[in-house]
Amino acid sequence: MENQNLSVLNEFILVGITDRPELKAPFFVLFFLIYVASVVGNLGMIALTTLDERLQTPMYFFLRHLAFIDFGYSTAVGPKTLVSFVTNKNTIPYNWCAFQLSLFIFFIISELFVLSAMAYDRYVAICNPLLYTVIMSQKVCWVLVTIPYLFSAFLSLITTIKIFISSFCGYNVISHFYCDSLPLLTLICSGTRDVELIILIFSAFNLISSLSVVLVSYTFILVAILRMNSAEGRHKAFSTCGSHLTVVVILYGTLSFMYIQPKSSHSFENDKMASVFYTLVIPVLNPIIYSLRNKEVKGALQKLWKNVCKVCI
Repeated sequence: MENQNLSVLNEFILVGITDRPELKAPFFVLFFLIYVASVVGNLGMIALTTLDERLQTPMYFFLRHLAFIDFGYSTAVGPKTLVSFVTNKNTIPYNWCAFQLSLFIFFIISELFVLSAMAYDRYVAICNPLLYTVIMSQKVCWVLVTIPYLFSAFLSLITTIKIFISSFCGYNVISHFYCDSLPLLTLICSGTRDVELIILIFSAFNLISSLSVVLVSYTFILVAILRMNSAEGRHKAFSTCGSHLTVVVILYGTLSFMYIQPKSSHSFENDKMASVFYTLVIPVLNPIIYSLRNKEVKGALQKLWKNVCKVCI
């Protein structure tokens, strides 16, 4: 064991999504299409909300950052996952594993708090419409995304550094399809209590605090909507929140499945399936949800399509 503790790891072996050879080709095609759709959808949303003058409001400012985050963590995981389907030995260099872990933690935490900022934005828009442009100024919007980015970067660095300065045993097989903190902890020979506490405390803080902002915001929104006399006004208020609420339910539902379950039923296989959903599927769902449920985005897409058709003709 002492020799194993002193061994220096140059790479890790990722178990991947499946070890059945007959499934690798169809899985490659499926996840390639999902990843391409995610990249096109999120980069398209960034371009659309940047270039269209009708989409220069705080809501679309946050949507642009949500698209950037979705593109970020799907790209941190997606390409390496695709490579795993076409190689016999799915390895990742030691330093790249640390880099992938840090990117993933940064983007997933950022998403939670940007979704909270979007909930607050909807609260101000519906409950204080006359003061909306004053409260949600450009400066405030930048503060509401900069603080989550800085906080996420801090947690990402401290978690990654704590894991990778630990002593790994000679065994280097990660029971996952990307470098995640919990599977990596099982490979550490030295004490993991400190880093486990960091992960536990901050995971609980991130989930509870971000979800609390969402729930409080939507409680006030619901009260405000119920007080409206006009059915048209109620419908319009609900429609502006529908896309965001759908995204929140999907993301928090997936995270709850992963983290709020009995220890006896917890397994890395369940985590793996949930991880596939929120690292690869959710990033492609978000632009679809906002495109289908948002009239302004659909209008901007139709305008863009007409302009493209005119150029082609």
